[in-house]
Amino acid sequence: MAITLTEKAATHVKNFLAKRGKGVGLRLGVRTTGCSGLAYVLEFADEERPEDQAFESHGVKIFVDPKSLVYLDGTELDYAREGLNEGFKFNNPNVKDTCGCGESFNV
Repeated sequence: MAITLTEKAATHVKNFLAKRGKGVGLRLGVRTTGCSGLAYVLEFADEERPEDQAFESHGVKIFVDPKSLVYLDGTELDYAREGLNEGFKFNNPNVKDTCGCGESFNV
């Protein structure tokens, strides 16, 4: 499988990287935290690391470390605006349950 971006998310990332003036893509991972056990970590990547698994979607590179890939494989990242809130939305087929605050999940 792979990690993908919707066209809307890819456009947002490309625009942000252009404004930022540096970066080669997105780094996506998970960390242990929250009420359900895992939380997403999303940051802009300035370089590809040797251990990274790299994917490309709509012209944007996505880098994932091997430990996180187990939890993220098949995830689609979208960018949504809902009312006054906007941000990335994770459509992860591996998630079995999320916490009430929406910050963490388990598989």
